[in-house]
Amino acid sequence: MLRHKAILIVLALLCAGASAAGAEELSAKNWPMWLASGPEATRSPPPPADATEELRQLKELASHRTAADLDLMAWWDVGGPVYRWNQIANNELLNHGITVPMASRHLALLHAAMYDAVVIVWDSKIAYARPRPSQGDATLAVVLPVPSSPSYPSDFAAVATAAAEVLAYVFPDRADVIRGKAEEAMRARQLAGLEFPSDVAAGREIGTRIAALAIERGKIDGSDRKWTGTVPEGPGKWNGTNPISPTMGTWKTWVLTAPDALRPPPPPAWDSPQLQAELEELKAFERTPKTNSVAMYWEVFGGTRAYALMNEHARRMILEYGLAADPPAAARALAAVNIAFYDAAVACWDAKYAYWQIRPSQLDPEFKPLFPPPNHPSYPAAHGCLSTAATTTLARLFPRDAEAFLSLGKQAAEARMWAGIHYRSDIEAGQALGRAVSEQVMARVLGSAN
Repeated sequence: MLRHKAILIVLALLCAGASAAGAEELSAKNWPMWLASGPEATRSPPPPADATEELRQLKELASHRTAADLDLMAWWDVGGPVYRWNQIANNELLNHGITVPMASRHLALLHAAMYDAVVIVWDSKIAYARPRPSQGDATLAVVLPVPSSPSYPSDFAAVATAAAEVLAYVFPDRADVIRGKAEEAMRARQLAGLEFPSDVAAGREIGTRIAALAIERGKIDGSDRKWTGTVPEGPGKWNGTNPISPTMGTWKTWVLTAPDALRPPPPPAWDSPQLQAELEELKAFERTPKTNSVAMYWEVFGGTRAYALMNEHARRMILEYGLAADPPAAARALAAVNIAFYDAAVACWDAKYAYWQIRPSQLDPEFKPLFPPPNHPSYPAAHGCLSTAATTTLARLFPRDAEAFLSLGKQAAEARMWAGIHYRSDIEAGQALGRAVSEQVMARVLGSAN
């Protein structure tokens, strides 16, 4: 994944003393980016030639390590540079009670920034091939495994800075706490003896620049747009008040050329034989404790916090597939999942508010769903769109687990019928849309990364 073989060849060449110019041909400069124009344009200046003073500083830090420091270093080291920030971001979203549409926007923006920061860092790492501190002075005591990658710039510092600034923009009430975590992450790498202070400084500078691009995009992506429309009236139209995120279908997308680029054809008419047959299918479905349990799971755990669930799966795969040792691949995986989830949400919401399809329990008030449906139109089904996009992307990224992820996405979609809140046509249109979004995301991230 993400040119593993190429990276291993590069590192082998560097260790053998090959020229940086030769290594550049296999560097990160060809990897697709989301915010920046390309890594070479933002490559760091060369690292300091003399590391004597920096080594002295690292040894001084090492002489005062505490048990708490050791725990801190080990915590931040898990999963590589992006892992903990994904976890931190999802916890903040859950604690703030952010709805799925807006949460998907925040996570896509965050992960685009972290991925670009890692790509730029690795371009510079391969260009300069700076040895790790302990490789230049064996007397420096390190407490964590020494990465096989070059030391300069720090990918941990770049990611921590980019993540902290984007999250501070999203959660201004938590800005000081989040920025404090970034300082903690950067200090941990120096405390462990793994990075020079100049590595961290260069990484911080990269992260600052990328965060500015992300925040600039966030300010013009339309997510603050106010809805001035009205709920349409008439037979077959969804009816209710305060629909959820009615403007999301106009937000700026990452891979789709426009929010309506994948808009499905109109749903079956409310008085058509097809929709009547689909309604009868829901009425005839025999609910069991098992189907009710699964439906409730996807309403609560996989519904209002669906974004967190998909990210938990992605983090688990990063550990199981050993991507902690391959920061670009880990960053790419999380960016792909979250951007697919977001673009699928935008496309789904575009269609929902283009058609305003009536919910089953609105079409027939005598029909009782397992729980009240979400407060937005029926077609296409959000789980069909979002869960399918995320799980299809996970299946592509982690092929050993493809069958399990595809089954998970299918269950997420079909459980909405088991609950009686969606017609079959809602599910099928959502699944088709989700798969199409995932295909476009994977074409983008794999385009020049193999």
